[in-house]
Amino acid sequence: MSGITSDGLEPRRKKALFRAWHRGTKEMDFVMGRFADAHVATLSVDDLADFEHLLDVSDRELFAWVVGTEEVDPIHDKPVWRAMKAFTHEAKGA
Repeated sequence: MSGITSDGLEPRRKKALFRAWHRGTKEMDFVMGRFADAHVATLSVDDLADFEHLLDVSDRELFAWVVGTEEVDPIHDKPVWRAMKAFTHEAKGA
């Protein structure tokens, strides 16, 4: 589960952290949860909004974007998406 505590986070960031770790599939919990652990406290307001929008994307679609079998929807191809993808690939040594 989450490696950080939500103590001290504003409610919006707490909710994003919780949602990132409770996606529905373990793979996307790991991808989004680890990214949220590392960055949710310091995301700008705009990046936090973009991350929240990513949380609304289905696990199947997000997974396809992460592994590169589908192109990311241009609506979501923003700095926070690119940071999450890079973070994921760095974590697995790709």
